[in-house]
Amino acid sequence: MNFPILSSIIFLPLLGAIFIFLFKDDKENNKSAVYVSLFTSLANLILCLFLWSLFDRDFSGFQFVEEKNWISGLIKFKLGIDGISILFIILTALIAPICIISCINSVKERVKEFLIAILILETFMIGVFSSLDLVIFYLFFEAGLIPMFLIIGVWGGPRRVYSAFKFFLYTLLGSVLMLVAIITIYWLTGTTDLVEIYKIRIPKEYQHILWLAFFSSFAVKMPMWPVHTWLPDAHVEAPTAGSVILAAILLKMGGYGFLRFSIGMFPVASEYFVPLIYFLSVVAIIYTSLVALMQEDMKKLIAYSSVAHMGYVTLGIFTFTKQGLDGSIYQMISHGLISAALFLSVGVLYDRTHSRLINFYGGVVNYIPKYSLIFIIFALAALGLPGTTGFLGEFLILIGVFKKNYLIGLLATIGVVLAAAYMLWLSKRVIFGDVKNQEIKALKDINFLEGTILSVLVIFIIVFGFYPDPLLDTMNVSVNDLLDNYQKDLIHHLKAGK
Repeated sequence: MNFPILSSIIFLPLLGAIFIFLFKDDKENNKSAVYVSLFTSLANLILCLFLWSLFDRDFSGFQFVEEKNWISGLIKFKLGIDGISILFIILTALIAPICIISCINSVKERVKEFLIAILILETFMIGVFSSLDLVIFYLFFEAGLIPMFLIIGVWGGPRRVYSAFKFFLYTLLGSVLMLVAIITIYWLTGTTDLVEIYKIRIPKEYQHILWLAFFSSFAVKMPMWPVHTWLPDAHVEAPTAGSVILAAILLKMGGYGFLRFSIGMFPVASEYFVPLIYFLSVVAIIYTSLVALMQEDMKKLIAYSSVAHMGYVTLGIFTFTKQGLDGSIYQMISHGLISAALFLSVGVLYDRTHSRLINFYGGVVNYIPKYSLIFIIFALAALGLPGTTGFLGEFLILIGVFKKNYLIGLLATIGVVLAAAYMLWLSKRVIFGDVKNQEIKALKDINFLEGTILSVLVIFIIVFGFYPDPLLDTMNVSVNDLLDNYQKDLIHHLKAGK
């Protein structure tokens, strides 16, 4: 295929942002900006689905590769996708229009600028999942900080500036070491082309320190315990659309980085640091689940639950089993849908009452039954109810973990019980029970736009919960390749060491 479809998908949102930038600031143009941004994001989603239809599920390797020399030929602008990255690209393209629709009710000032930030962020996020060059990956990875920093810092809550700077500094400092590691890899191999690096194989005496450098960035981005403290603050202060993008897409960059770079480039170090990952993941699952039980702010509760769910992802990745890797990728896609749905649901209530405190609510089901039904579906999906996407990912991960380490599997299972505790406790206090506040009686049920975006997420969560084959079939060959290459690299380094 000669058409540069990946470049088109990456830069179409940026073109939409540039077009909106030319609008004047007034109410009429704000409406036009919403229409243009929505049209752009939907067009990109259609293009991504078209890409998915062209994707060869039986092909081993990267597809739709685009390659251009850049910076005097030293660095290549190289793009390509496999069965893992295409799923994250589609998830990004799906979440973007949902965020744009959600901002119609929640963002009242500087609407044009907010939409520009969302579209630019979409470009950077898709660029991360499409990059096949370390420098290009790093540029997209870091560039996403800027629009997200602005989304939190300009359109956030009372402590938005503090939360925005905390988010920025944590993520930036973690990534500085990754940049040093990329320079070191270029010095060792003479290239930053990821495909070539896979073939060359980095000497094992350098792998441990380089693995830790990449780990410092991916661990903060996910985030893993104990570098997770920026996430609750960022979620609480971010506008609804910002929380949705942060939870649904940005956190997944860390997991994707472990899959694409940590395992792919540093197999010896990845094997060596398995006990560290297991320890941090289990602590994250249990500790942050307990912290979630203590929260009085709905957004903070969901934020801590995200850290726990990402703990399952890292556990599954570093089992180096087919079930663990399948489960981790599926769990990231599932969490992207469920977390987006939960933050949107909180946003619906916040737009009406301007409160996120759990104690403010109670008896909501008596006055907004449609909303309550949808909220309960999302809560049940978050705790892993069979028949929703939340179940299969954790199930596959736990199978992979039990195959590797029975004790770690038992400890990780505690998180399943705790997830049920905090999600059911949240639902009981908000949806059911006595009406504690008279403002609840004046609540209006979800409108057409809110119902549309929430219903779309309900459909995906249930359909893929019962029928996960489209996702699992897409990633199947790429996961097998990842495991095969990992084993071959380990064997090669073991033989070389003798």
